[in-house]
Amino acid sequence: MVETELRAASVPAAQAKPAASPIRKVGVIGAGVMGAGIAAQVANAGVPVVLLDIVPGGAAKATERMLKTDPAPFMQKAAARLVTPGDIEGGLPLLADCDWIVEAIVERPDAKRDLYAKLEAVRKPGSVVSSNTSTIPLSALTQGLGEVFAADFLITHFFNPPRYMRLLEVVQGPATRAEALAAITDFGDRVLGKTVIPCKDRPGFIANRIGGMWMQSAINRAFDLGLTVEEADAVMGRPMGVPKTGVFGLLDLVGIDLMPHVAASMKATLPETDAYVLGLRDNALITRMIAEGRTGRKGKGGFYTREKGAGGESLKRALDLTTGDYRASDKPQLESLALRDLRALAEHPDRGGRYARAVLLDTLAYAAALVPEIADSVADVDAAMRLGYNWKYGPFELIDRVGAAWLARALAEDGRPVPPLLAQVAEGSFYRVQDGALEYFGTDGGYHAVPRPAGVLLLADIKRRAKPLARNGSASLWDLGDGVACLEFHSKMNALDPGTVEMIGKAIAMGRKGGFKALVIHNEGEQFSVGANIGLALFAANIAAWGEIEGLIEQGQKAMRSLRDAPFPVVGAPSGMALGGGCEILLHCDAVQAHAESYIGLVEVGVGLIPGWGGCTTMLRRWAENPRAPKGPMPPVAKAFEMISTAQVAKSAFEAKEMLLLRPTDGITFNRDRLLADAKARALSLVEGYAPPEVKPLRLPGASGRAALAMAVQQQAALGRATPHDVVVCDHLAETLTGGRKDHTEETTEAELHALERRSFMALLKTPATLARVEHMLETGRPLRN
Repeated sequence: MVETELRAASVPAAQAKPAASPIRKVGVIGAGVMGAGIAAQVANAGVPVVLLDIVPGGAAKATERMLKTDPAPFMQKAAARLVTPGDIEGGLPLLADCDWIVEAIVERPDAKRDLYAKLEAVRKPGSVVSSNTSTIPLSALTQGLGEVFAADFLITHFFNPPRYMRLLEVVQGPATRAEALAAITDFGDRVLGKTVIPCKDRPGFIANRIGGMWMQSAINRAFDLGLTVEEADAVMGRPMGVPKTGVFGLLDLVGIDLMPHVAASMKATLPETDAYVLGLRDNALITRMIAEGRTGRKGKGGFYTREKGAGGESLKRALDLTTGDYRASDKPQLESLALRDLRALAEHPDRGGRYARAVLLDTLAYAAALVPEIADSVADVDAAMRLGYNWKYGPFELIDRVGAAWLARALAEDGRPVPPLLAQVAEGSFYRVQDGALEYFGTDGGYHAVPRPAGVLLLADIKRRAKPLARNGSASLWDLGDGVACLEFHSKMNALDPGTVEMIGKAIAMGRKGGFKALVIHNEGEQFSVGANIGLALFAANIAAWGEIEGLIEQGQKAMRSLRDAPFPVVGAPSGMALGGGCEILLHCDAVQAHAESYIGLVEVGVGLIPGWGGCTTMLRRWAENPRAPKGPMPPVAKAFEMISTAQVAKSAFEAKEMLLLRPTDGITFNRDRLLADAKARALSLVEGYAPPEVKPLRLPGASGRAALAMAVQQQAALGRATPHDVVVCDHLAETLTGGRKDHTEETTEAELHALERRSFMALLKTPATLARVEHMLETGRPLRN
């Protein structure tokens, strides 16, 4: 009964699914980092899961550990109640009613086959069994286990951590039932939120095969060319669209001791002539590091480490690749790093340019030579690398950036073979836009539309085939069809500025004139919005343009009210960070369809300010109207004050519901590619009979409530948990939330609360301590504790 209630709470009715999944209960065997993480993601989706481990009590301990892990495997603590832990010895009968059983034990074919033989005695007919292996061929896993088992078996390779990594590689065998493959593909996609990529039964599949080659090349070439670890990571990072860790930072993150295991496994399964195998070499420094326990962040340091300075400060140190000793970390000064064009970088004569060229040739030639061996399309390969390794561009997208013909000429100049697919594309490109549709170059020599699964709607596709309804430098308005428009932010990190406010006004005006019947607010940036552009506020403050700043605050409040009071439904569709003003936009929508990985919060106190676009007012109303909250004027004030004064951020859409940053009726979508379609459907469902919400005044505690909050803040300051300026900011926040000079016998209108927000915001912005916080945040990205 508890499981049923939790599942109903975790998957809201508003989160409509096309059809019920045949996967209603899952079993995971192996409670290591991967197995436990897979079980947690299944529970996040509201599906009961059995977690078994070979170590007695291991599954229970893994579940408890995940509740304390950061970043958290569980999207909400309540999800852990859906995990039933047990031991493999005696616990296999718990799997009898599971529709899908995932094996995530040691990477030994014999151990896996022994387990599968035991499963045959307990699993129900038609249940799907899969292995999370990343190295063992499917044919070796099913050997000797019979036709029935082979028909129900496949490989499902998750990436670590399973909650956050969107790639799921799936390998089917020649005997795998089509129904089994379809069930797992659908469940992985719609329920777990993964992009499911079909792979061939080859060592390393797609992402680890190419990613392994990239890491090996990047390490070898760095030693060969005499680069420092900082130089190598700078070249491998942003210029190539790789996360800023680069390659040495990535190895520190995943564990340097993993390298020999991966190399041994790949060498054992790949032919001797494979380029990866030919490039394998013993590295005495890395061998020594592993022996000394310098395995990265989990060990005694790695290629980078931190040491305490004389004043107790944390100092970053980097490994000298020549001596093996640590030294102070230096910022790379390579001339080539100033170049933004990737081909220009690879053609630059300094060692950074030569390094970029060498690694690009190794990696891109290898990828081009592997299609169709590892996958049928270059689009699948690129998706796997973007999602499995967090690359901004897949290898074939990188080839298009440097030019396929340039790559072929560079390979020929080095006396290296040109892969057939690269020769076939010749002077062309691997991607093109034809009649507004994105197409990829196939192994048959023709172009084919990049497929989208049913129910997927991407704004990028709409933008290729249409012009915006309206546009400025900060935001655009697009036609989604069926009378629904989409407001897109596209400033840096989608920070909100006067251009954003202007476009909100245009969108509302266009809708009022009958231009559309519903509005969705969505973008496909990494972050929904990090809030207001504080750089503009700092500039205006430095020239004392106080009237302009207050005018922008008032215009922002008006824009938020116009979203809420529009004569048509407005639905927010966030993914990533929705902070400060970005959160306030969502608070003023009629409904929100949030990606599960949405991080929402009012964080203005971090820069010495308070929410000024209706955030204080709306959170007060949400907590006052919460049927489960204690009655009276003080409880909603205390709750809103606690959240805003400590800059609490929900670490998932589920946590946002617990904090009332999202409503209980708001929807949650697990697969980001399905978010826009779900939001559009939600908007259309609200059109018939729509009326804007009624806004009622509030009764707030006034001076007595402000005094109580001030006392609590002073106690925190006495304990060293609040800085002097925290006290100042919290006093202004308390005055706003308690209604200023009014008391609980009087009603406070929204207009009065908005005036209090503006007054407190402006008073704080004029303080040197707040300006110092704003400047520090812009320079470092971290809050100043002054």
